[in-house]
Amino acid sequence: MEHRYLGRSGLLISEITYGNWITHGNQVEDDTATACVRAALDAGITTFDTADVYAQTKAESVLGRALAGQRREGLEIFTKVFWPTGPGKNDRGLSRKHIMESCNGSLKRLGTDYVDLYQAHRFDYFTPLEETLSAFNDLVRQGKALYIGVSEWNAEQIARAVELCDALGYDRPISNQPQYSMLWRVIESEVIPTSEELGLSQIVWSPIAQGVLTGKYKPGAQPPAGSRAADPNGGGFVDRWLRDDLLTAVAALEPIAADCGLTMAQLAVAWVLQNKNVAAAIIGASRPEQVVENVAASGVTLTTDVMTRIDAALTGFIEMDPAKTISPSERP
Repeated sequence: MEHRYLGRSGLLISEITYGNWITHGNQVEDDTATACVRAALDAGITTFDTADVYAQTKAESVLGRALAGQRREGLEIFTKVFWPTGPGKNDRGLSRKHIMESCNGSLKRLGTDYVDLYQAHRFDYFTPLEETLSAFNDLVRQGKALYIGVSEWNAEQIARAVELCDALGYDRPISNQPQYSMLWRVIESEVIPTSEELGLSQIVWSPIAQGVLTGKYKPGAQPPAGSRAADPNGGGFVDRWLRDDLLTAVAALEPIAADCGLTMAQLAVAWVLQNKNVAAAIIGASRPEQVVENVAASGVTLTTDVMTRIDAALTGFIEMDPAKTISPSERP
């Protein structure tokens, strides 16, 4: 397992990071989730990403139990705050009240005294940014969060946060967590250049486009049993990719992967890791074998010719527009 520095910090994280959006506490049973976490640990993954909102807070508890007994100093545990975690008016957003209460709840569920990275899960248009950054700064000073990051923030929002942190003497955010894959490249034109300039890395989610880039979904065929698209808890997140023309283009990646000695999933994960601003690719799993397969993408270098062939295969299906946003329901 290769490790990369997160932003301009001294924090090293595994370039394949294990995430439990959708799966833990929802799509798979606790014993299977624990088996996947153990497989991740055995494969050299040290970085684990979750959020308070996943499975209505249950995902954090599942991850906490799965990691119990591990040497805490040898792990990097990340979580997030923003989405509603309760019925109250203040059980959401990035107010000081919600941030403080959510962090305390996350620590309790995860069974730890601190998280290595605490992330603003989305930008809050209703709370002053100064209030949000002040609360995050206090968590750092209290030792409850070692570093601060954001998720799905655009270039302007990232730049404004860094500017305010510098002016107020707060620690800067060191990372952003956006969607990124061969098919979804909207961060390349603005977010990545801004992040490189200001010292943030990307921790990217959905590098295999909700499983579409594995090649398991075939044009004109029903989703295979046990796949995310066939699961009522996760199928809605993959529907936008299930177009016959797009799936036909994805199938053209199979000989490219074979020429590289990789599976299609490994090719997709390796592709996002070719970007130097990407510190880690988040993988999820419903079976331990998926973890083992995806980890093999660590350390893979794709040639310029391979990258060109991938672009040619997917011509017409690559989303590049930075104005594109994800649906509020799509929230890793």
